Amino acid sequence: MMIQQQTQTPDNPAFYPALAIGGLISAIGVAAAFYMEHMGHHVSGMNNQVFWGLPHVFGIFLIVAASGVLNVASIGSVFGKKAYKPRAPLSGLLAIVLLAAGLAIIMLDLGRADRVLIAATHVNLTSVFGWNMILYPVFFGLVGLYVWTLMDRSMNRYSKAAGVSAFIWRLVMTTGTGSIFGFIIARQAYQSAILAPMFIIMSFAWGLAIFLIVQETMYSRANMELHPQLRARMKNLLGVFVAAVFYFVVVYHLTNVYYAKQTEFVHFILVSGGIFPLLFWGGFVLMGTIVPLLLLYVPSFSETKGSVTAASFLVIAGGLFLLFVFIIGGQAYPLDMFPGMQVSSSFFDGKIDSYTPSLPEILLSLGGVGIAFTGTLLGVRVLRFMPQDDAAKLKSAGYLHD
Repeated sequence: MMIQQQTQTPDNPAFYPALAIGGLISAIGVAAAFYMEHMGHHVSGMNNQVFWGLPHVFGIFLIVAASGVLNVASIGSVFGKKAYKPRAPLSGLLAIVLLAAGLAIIMLDLGRADRVLIAATHVNLTSVFGWNMILYPVFFGLVGLYVWTLMDRSMNRYSKAAGVSAFIWRLVMTTGTGSIFGFIIARQAYQSAILAPMFIIMSFAWGLAIFLIVQETMYSRANMELHPQLRARMKNLLGVFVAAVFYFVVVYHLTNVYYAKQTEFVHFILVSGGIFPLLFWGGFVLMGTIVPLLLLYVPSFSETKGSVTAASFLVIAGGLFLLFVFIIGGQAYPLDMFPGMQVSSSFFDGKIDSYTPSLPEILLSLGGVGIAFTGTLLGVRVLRFMPQDDAAKLKSAGYLHD
């Protein structure tokens, strides 16, 4: 099979309508954020116990995925896998766009986004949140430099060093994101050392799923087709990451079961918690793990056109379900301050809370997706981010065979 060469992203009459749709969704999300800020916290579904709602689920998902999508570039530049090198620029673009979109959701959801300047100029190094004022800007800078070295021939000799730096920093950044929850002692679901590595492996799966969808869209738009052997390599890698995420989630819950004080919380999340067990077993386990693995590895499914893209969408949906259960469920369940004792007060201590996302929260969450979509659309339009596969070089390197 021949791999067609594409020198630039072709013009497409659907570009401007797509750009208009993405811009409109982004604008609606920003408007929803301003509405919540103007009207007050009571118009959202959040309360004094559940104060990280649906926008935080989407925001954290995009931030974690931003780190993981750069894994495609790292495999090529850092680990020398030639099949992934042509995909490095697109990987870097997606990392920047996804992180920007995730941070936009978080800042707009918290309100008073202008006060980020105070956090940036008065960094509290004793707080994990304060570390983010260093982790995220440095990530932007390193990935931007990395993309420059990849796309400017005069800078190509520095791509290895830039790639290694970005690879190390993204691991640090995702560790910091997982540590935000791992260091919190005021919630039964959090405060676990396994959360940092779990967030890293989740980033691998979610980032690769997003990359595969974007890559397939670009190839389809250019009337090109990814070589079956390259497709098989990438879909197998996605399957490994999906299985690894499931493994870490199982270990996380088994660790909680081991501690007597966590047993009731695990029962709440997995059995008796209403919507949370439904989303966990039906959303994450079935839709986000089992079905994607079947689509990726069972020959009758994996050889079907569109199976990898379908599996990628399901992995993304499963990731959102998992984060919803983890973030919202972890807040809804009260902190067991006195194991074996019943606690009650006028502040609803000891009571299981509920949460239903409001329309403004849903619109803000979708607005972040719109920002990522619009940024990617503009990036691939302005610069040459289309993966360029050289069939002869890949065959000589043993990645392709007749």
